[in-house]
Amino acid sequence: MDGIAKFIDHTLLKQTATEPQIEKLCDEAMEHGFAAVCVNPYWVDFCARRLAGSNVKVCTVVGFPLGATPTDVKAFETELCLKNGAKEIDMVMNIGAAKDGDWSFVQSDIAGLAKIAHAKKAILKVIFENCLLEKQEIVKACGASLKAGADFVKTSTGFSTGGATIEDVKLMVETVAGRCKVKAAGGIRNAKDAADMIKTGAERLGTSAGVAIVTGQEAKGGY
Repeated sequence: MDGIAKFIDHTLLKQTATEPQIEKLCDEAMEHGFAAVCVNPYWVDFCARRLAGSNVKVCTVVGFPLGATPTDVKAFETELCLKNGAKEIDMVMNIGAAKDGDWSFVQSDIAGLAKIAHAKKAILKVIFENCLLEKQEIVKACGASLKAGADFVKTSTGFSTGGATIEDVKLMVETVAGRCKVKAAGGIRNAKDAADMIKTGAERLGTSAGVAIVTGQEAKGGY
């Protein structure tokens, strides 16, 4: 599939990631023309410096991977990451609040970060962790994210019991109906997986298999 690289957030979120590995991630992203690198907050400043002058953005994760940190902590983490050079923030929704049906809190948690991100001309993606949610909860999470001003809704962290599925991406695309975008993440390991997600409506893919995808290979394991 031509042009697939521009959909990819080239991802390395393992806690064991080392500087040479992050350096390689950045270099691969520049070589292949990926949309962004997605790294843990510790690496944001390093990636911003490594990618300076390129078209590759720095994406980072907030409240990752559980989503259970207080809003004020997520806000501080977001502000620091933006200061250090992040242009995209992937926050984890408060999944426990969602399971409780406290959609007012879920919305306010997201809205606080959306305001911070947008003030710095950055974008906010909201990670749902769909494998832990019922279908109706996914629909309600989309609604809360839209009301809060999110730019993307995202399927998964890649660190729970399941990743992106075509069924869930279709549901999210239909629910947001063009009012925000959808990112599929978790378990996308080859060009067919990636193309299927894009055909279903995903406008960004989170994967550690970016190089395998654009070179027609099959990645083994990973995000």
